[in-house]
Amino acid sequence: MAVSANRLELLQIADAVAREKVIDRQIVLAAMEDAIQKAARSRYGSETEVRAEINPKTGEIALSRLLQVVERVENDATEITLEEARRKNPAAMIGDFIAEALPPFDFGRIAAQSAKQVIVQKVRDAERDRQYDEFKDRVGEIVNGLVKRVEYGNVIVDLGRAEAIIRRDELIPRETFRPGDRVRAYLYDVRRETRGPQIFLSRTHPQFMAKLFGQEVPEIYDGIVEVRAVARDPGSRAKIAVISRDSSIDPVGACVGMRGSRVQAVVGELQGEKIDIIPWSQDEATFIVNALQPAEVVKVVLDEDAERIEVVVPDEQLSLAIGRRGQNVRLASQLTGWDIDILTEAEESERRQKEFVERTNLFMEALDVDEVVGQLLASEGFRTIEEIAYVDLGEIASIEGFDEETAQEIQMRANEHLEKIEAENEAKRIELGVADEVREVVGITSGMLVALGENDVKSIEDLAGCATDDLVGYTEGRGAEAKRHAGFLDGFELSRGDAEAMIMDARVRAGWIEAPAEEEAPEEEAPEGEYAEDADYADGEAYEAEAEAEALEGDDVEGGADAGEVPAGEAGEDDAQAHRG
Repeated sequence: MAVSANRLELLQIADAVAREKVIDRQIVLAAMEDAIQKAARSRYGSETEVRAEINPKTGEIALSRLLQVVERVENDATEITLEEARRKNPAAMIGDFIAEALPPFDFGRIAAQSAKQVIVQKVRDAERDRQYDEFKDRVGEIVNGLVKRVEYGNVIVDLGRAEAIIRRDELIPRETFRPGDRVRAYLYDVRRETRGPQIFLSRTHPQFMAKLFGQEVPEIYDGIVEVRAVARDPGSRAKIAVISRDSSIDPVGACVGMRGSRVQAVVGELQGEKIDIIPWSQDEATFIVNALQPAEVVKVVLDEDAERIEVVVPDEQLSLAIGRRGQNVRLASQLTGWDIDILTEAEESERRQKEFVERTNLFMEALDVDEVVGQLLASEGFRTIEEIAYVDLGEIASIEGFDEETAQEIQMRANEHLEKIEAENEAKRIELGVADEVREVVGITSGMLVALGENDVKSIEDLAGCATDDLVGYTEGRGAEAKRHAGFLDGFELSRGDAEAMIMDARVRAGWIEAPAEEEAPEEEAPEGEYAEDADYADGEAYEAEAEAEALEGDDVEGGADAGEVPAGEAGEDDAQAHRG
């Protein structure tokens, strides 16, 4: 049978569209079949179940309608009796469908327009699915393309087989593109959208810089040097932290290159953005000191619970450490993930002196001692009455000018003061109506009971219904916009872990949850023979190490530094921890 010109033309059109849109030919033919079915329903009735099939070899179109086999026909357009069905197919049963051939027909103008819309929509959906499948696994790569057009500041990029968009806020400030310009960007997202571009590029993303260094520095590409963190102020300045897996290779020098050739190639791509390359360190204090370069740091004070750090710099280095409009400290904060407060040596000295005076006055009032004794206790690093009450008597007696009798008297007065405070808190707890069972919660003190009662947490159910943020507070925002929301137990030096443990214990006591099963530690068999001698030797070494640690613990950093203070030159070393850390 000869194939007509119209049928050949139909197949040629399907082939051309499939090649142009880079989609499967069968998808185009399926779209044509759907279009013909829609046009046929407008001719034979919308309730008619029309099926159209296009022969992929000859282009011949076969139209048919499906009729359901029923006992009694109620709609001739969709149903057929069992008797008539068996004339067409002897094996037909009730509920089966019989295909009945339909004669060909001429498309009218409206039907043809409707069919065209169906084909266009189906082809467009297939093209978008192909683009999504092709680029979804390329997220995190740098792609190259040509600027196709610029719409309202957004740059539409032709990637060859797809279009992508660089939104206006993902462009480097003061950067302009014209149609036909080549552009290189970071592919950070591919998602299904009902309309518009679905491939999103960025030139301001921090990983764009990391990937550029990967292209310019062979050591990064080979995995010898690793980029650990990137912080950018696009178009102005950036900081990048690198580390080498090979001790013989300098990670900073590898990124800079001969006479700065490698880093200059990245700077040129980023429109002159200045880049600080710093060595990454596992020790947080050392890493933060490096991140604040070029400013010199005298001392850092870490607060791991609040994820904040105080950095002390020389007076003349303050503006350099902060940077223009706070740029240097802001980038250092983004790079390290810590909130950083900058203090000068004068401010830090003034604050330390103020804390020293406050502690001295506390000891004078609570222990009923003169100013000299209060200053001696404060200079030794004691911060609270509890520390004096529960510390080993020998530590107080070892203070210059104190003897054992004086130490006993001071410790006795500290215990009397704590008992007095305990009695006052107990009376206030009863007055506030805080239940006795709340006292049984692990880790709770009488002062905490009073604070909870003042915040209307009076029963075990009230405590069980609290969140961790309710107890310890939380910080909203970062940097200059950070806002601190106080918790019920602010001022009690309660960590988030301790607060979570208290809430979980309250929920167990309230019967909300079951107590977690305690895992029994396996008993270790005593070593025998020469292994026993080795074990004794190891225990002896452990004892000596513990004794040395206790001796070091008594040393004071810079005359009674607070817990967590580390001199910049010894940042991260255990023996630089302050007294009673």
